Amino acid sequence: MPAEEERFQRVWIVHRKDHADDLWSIRVRGEEKLSFQAGQYATLGIRDGDVMIERPYSIVSGPHEDEIEFFFELAPKGDLTPALHSMGIGETLWMGRQAMGRFTFDDQSGRRNHFLAGTVTGVAPFVSIVRKMAAEVRGGRAPDHRLVILHGASRSWEFGYREELQTLSNDSSWFCYIPTISRPWEDRSWKGEVGRVDDVLRKHLDRVGFDPATATVYLCGQPQMILNAKGILHRRGFAKECIREELYWAPASGEKT
Repeated sequence: MPAEEERFQRVWIVHRKDHADDLWSIRVRGEEKLSFQAGQYATLGIRDGDVMIERPYSIVSGPHEDEIEFFFELAPKGDLTPALHSMGIGETLWMGRQAMGRFTFDDQSGRRNHFLAGTVTGVAPFVSIVRKMAAEVRGGRAPDHRLVILHGASRSWEFGYREELQTLSNDSSWFCYIPTISRPWEDRSWKGEVGRVDDVLRKHLDRVGFDPATATVYLCGQPQMILNAKGILHRRGFAKECIREELYWAPASGEKT
């Protein structure tokens, strides 16, 4: 077996949903079930001649689901998303046989409040975490954690999972979903929160009563948001061990991480 095929299994696309012109999600099935923790990522790849072009993507699915779901934003000059964007149901690609990553739910520290802040596709691991907990609650487990998702985008049609998350938020005592847009002048019908994630982070953190003694904060997506948010959190008194982060691309040269 070639070395690449030792690391990858072939998977096929069984579902696709386009959320906007440059945002879409797919679900895939493979020959083997992928075991993972909510919040982890899997590597996807497409072969270009003798070269495997591969990139890591956060898993949207809950660990209890049979199919593996991903949420993408098109990078027109990217190495992989243009090819993925052209693919439809029935087409095949490669997926790593092992999930990876430490951006997982904090169930060890004793902190019962969880504030999850992300930009656009940065909501993906949060959906996985929320789906896992929702499945446990449906199975009869009493919720012993509170979760809040603060989800930022430029315009409201970029909230790929807004309907699912808002419905759960409306029906749950343990979960709250807060979408916010940063370009309201381009989305005149929007009636919700306005501002970048880091602009409204402190406001909503305080509003729900989450403090450094009781809360873990998770940051995912755009690097500048993560950098700004960490500064806000540190000034609020959150120690390094209370903050988890997942950057979706490397910061520009000279940026601090």
